[in-house]
Parts: sequence; C-alpha cells; structure tokens
Amino acid sequence: QVHVVESGGGLVQAGGSLRLSCAASGSIFSINNMGWYRQAPGKEREPVARLSSTGSTNYADSVKGRFSISKDNATNTVYLYLQMNSLKPEDTAVYYCYGERLGPYVYWGQGTQVTVSS
Repeated sequence: QVHVVESGGGLVQAGGSLRLSCAASGSIFSINNMGWYRQAPGKEREPVARLSSTGSTNYADSVKGRFSISKDNATNTVYLYLQMNSLKPEDTAVYYCYGERLGPYVYWGQGTQVTVSS
C-alpha cells in the first residue's frame, strides 16, 4: 500500500508562483511513474505532468514552459514537486498527485486546491 499526501496549494494572483509537494510513503519500491492531475470545477480530471521511472517528463501543452516536475528520494518516502510559474486563472483547480505501479494500479492523494485570481 502507498499513502499519498499533497500540500502547497493556496490562493495566488495571476502571474505568481506556487510549489506543490507530494509525499508518497509505504510500499514505494512498487512505484514506477508519478505525476500530477488537476480537476477544475465542472470539468474532467486532466493530466498536468508526469515523471517516469527513467526520469523522462511529460507536460500538458497548457502548462509547458510554466510548470516543472521534480522528485527527491528519501528513506521510505518519495517527494514529488510541481513548480508552477506564471500562473493563470485557468490553472485554478484541485491538483492531485499520483503514483503508478505495475498492474497497473494508481494511488491518489486527496488533492490540494490551487486558486489563481485575475
């Protein structure tokens, strides 16, 4: 089992920055890929950024050049980050961290709210 917890959301003005953090603990040895999704009000959950086990990254077109995903490994915990710059009101959403293992099976966090005011 893997426990995923996000933090770092909040209210920011357009053009500002936020850094989201995610801590994955438990059976982290089983995790291959990690990333972030987001869900805006009235919309479906959509992928934002992904970091594979080989270190390759993928970003949604809407965030390319503005968001950056990274990871740190610690004893029994993996930390995943999403640095968000030049934020826009359309980035407002609940952001979810996930970890994926073979199966496939996905572990989700509870989400963290990001609100960008115009």
